[in-house]
Amino acid sequence: MGSIYFSIMVVLKILFWFSLAVVFYSYIGYGILLWVLVRLKNLLKKEGGGNPAGTMLFEPDTTLIVSAWNEEDFIEQKIENTLQLDYPGSKLKLIFITDGSSDNTADIVRRYPAIRLLHQPERRGKIAAMNRAIKEVTTPIVIFSDANTLLNTGCVREMVKHYADPRVGGVAGEKKVISDPGSQSAVSGEGLYWKYESALKKLDSELYSVVGAAGELFSVRTALFEETAENIIIEDFVQSLKICMKGFIIQYEPLAYAMETASLSMKDEEKRKIRICAGAFQAMTLLGPLFNPFRYPVLSFQFLSHRILRWTLCPVCLVILLLSDSAIVAGQVMSGGTSAFLTAGNGFAGSFYAIVWICQVAFYCLALTGWLYAHKNIRIKALFVPYYFLFMNVSVFLGFRRFLKKQQSVLWEKASRTKLT
Repeated sequence: MGSIYFSIMVVLKILFWFSLAVVFYSYIGYGILLWVLVRLKNLLKKEGGGNPAGTMLFEPDTTLIVSAWNEEDFIEQKIENTLQLDYPGSKLKLIFITDGSSDNTADIVRRYPAIRLLHQPERRGKIAAMNRAIKEVTTPIVIFSDANTLLNTGCVREMVKHYADPRVGGVAGEKKVISDPGSQSAVSGEGLYWKYESALKKLDSELYSVVGAAGELFSVRTALFEETAENIIIEDFVQSLKICMKGFIIQYEPLAYAMETASLSMKDEEKRKIRICAGAFQAMTLLGPLFNPFRYPVLSFQFLSHRILRWTLCPVCLVILLLSDSAIVAGQVMSGGTSAFLTAGNGFAGSFYAIVWICQVAFYCLALTGWLYAHKNIRIKALFVPYYFLFMNVSVFLGFRRFLKKQQSVLWEKASRTKLT
């Protein structure tokens, strides 16, 4: 009986430490490792001399494509923002595509002669609109932007300057989520999440390449744009990584950013996040070669560490971590009596498992409390991180179920957002 108990405890502890390692590496360890690798790379670059970047003005002809669907409440603000971009008018072409819009979006765009409007009544999704719009582009660089965002005036200059380097196939701008003081706690957590993501993107770019661009603002060499199937859910992510698979890199430019407000309600944010997670599993089936570290040594390392672990092992390991730790602590209490809990009777290791268990239970209690308050529209800052963390990982399970059942349509109901001012 004792040997069976011992064997079970060994298995539980292996599961515990494996799960803890995966979760720690995915959310903390990878960032630390990236920082170290970037520092080493910079030191070697200094020792090798390196060539300083040129200061010559670089202003290639560029096209900005804005995809809009039923944006009549915001499209005029987007247009005015676009017309204020700091770039020579003769070198910046503007295309707004409003396919499927059933409101006044297309009519509003028609009022502006500087903008070329593409519109057809049929709605086939964003990727179909992008595939159609790219055929009208005659410039070597194209920038994509969502209609519900505002761009900083210098974003075009900041993005195109990277194309002076022939290795660069695309440039990812930054997404800034503007938190409303009266927003729900988890919605504000979205802004904290994107700040963390921005820091990782900067390090990814400094090491080698950004691992996937966000559709709010990203740019590619027109010749590298690959028309993809119209059923792709997160087309921006797939498009940017396919460019990397061709031997180019995606640079990150924090001085080019798209501003948007957080989702108006948790219901809207839930729909958006589950859709993204369903798209993530679809993307993995399309980007199979990136799992081969022998073919893409650095990019594969970044892809697996930054994206795949969070979309696959991490959510599962969080469950295993709690269950295995609970079983270990319960086994220690049963074998040593109630005094074994958090006492020196089990030594440091026994105390460690108990402390981790308490921390996990406390964290999830905070997260669930945040969930309750969020759905009552009560804002408590201390609950932002635990709630949004749990929310993201639960969304992975829900997105995976939707992916398996093929229930996620490429046509999505956009999330309602607070107004930009």
